[in-house]
Amino acid sequence: MNQAVRFHDQHVADSHTSFRDAVVAGLSARPKSLSPKFFYDRPGSLLFERICQQPEYYLTCTEEHILADASDEIAALVGPDSLLVELGSGASRKVRLLLEAMRPSRYLGVDISREFLLESTRRLAADYPWLEVHAAWADFSRRLALPEGVAGQRSVAFFPGSSIGNFEPSAAQAFLAHLRQILPPDSGVLIGVDLIKDRAVLEAAYNDAAGITAAFNLNLLQRLRHELGVEVEPANFDHLAFYNEAESRIEMHLVSRCRQTLRLKEWRFPLEEGERLHTENSCKYSIEGFQALARRAGYMPTAVWTDPRQLFSVHYLSTP
Repeated sequence: MNQAVRFHDQHVADSHTSFRDAVVAGLSARPKSLSPKFFYDRPGSLLFERICQQPEYYLTCTEEHILADASDEIAALVGPDSLLVELGSGASRKVRLLLEAMRPSRYLGVDISREFLLESTRRLAADYPWLEVHAAWADFSRRLALPEGVAGQRSVAFFPGSSIGNFEPSAAQAFLAHLRQILPPDSGVLIGVDLIKDRAVLEAAYNDAAGITAAFNLNLLQRLRHELGVEVEPANFDHLAFYNEAESRIEMHLVSRCRQTLRLKEWRFPLEEGERLHTENSCKYSIEGFQALARRAGYMPTAVWTDPRQLFSVHYLSTP
């Protein structure tokens, strides 16, 4: 089989302008905020891969162990010769735990970071010569469509890493409902969901001793400088991550260390000392709570796997 990756450019043509407009809107808001999807330029994607290797960050290794143990059961649910769609594919490490067991005929990686996407899908194409590999450069948090050449095939959407937690629950429900609409009949969703647990475990995961998560958070300011020309000094900000128990979510912020003004062309964005720029939520769920959300989005929860410590869960959701 020809091992060239079939590339699908689904990124908006004015992505630079869209990024700038989102930044202007977020920095003008009260309180100030930016979407976590903007973390993932190439340096941010590399930093996230390092986060996944930190001992405090239980999410990655726990999910990998669950997937390895459940791969045969997952393959039986999915069936052979399907399309495997990985949302937020990143380095495509976890999907390797599924490929041999599932033996899909096609793989589609979807990611917002173009260079990272191409690197990871090219490695997959080289390592699995029997697999037809597609790559879609797209922001899957917007309206996603399966590209021509793969649309219509029975599919399973793989959404690992508890990235669903970056959506507020109502937005997560809407995202899953849209995903159900674009998947062919008799498809499914395999999704990793972080569970509610002890505050100390949660907060340690987002405040690793090596400071990688802090660097990842602060890299967002570097991206604003390099891509948009925002006049901002990252050293004037501190990383803050804490568990908001009332909302069942980790929150990440950048905290201004002094009174300062960020500048972007004609725009001015003043910040007071101690003022926060909200950069990410990571919502946590009970198993029952997430299954209820999935039902509201139109799915039938079919199977769930977890680890002995009940840190993390992987769900298989069937479409009607």
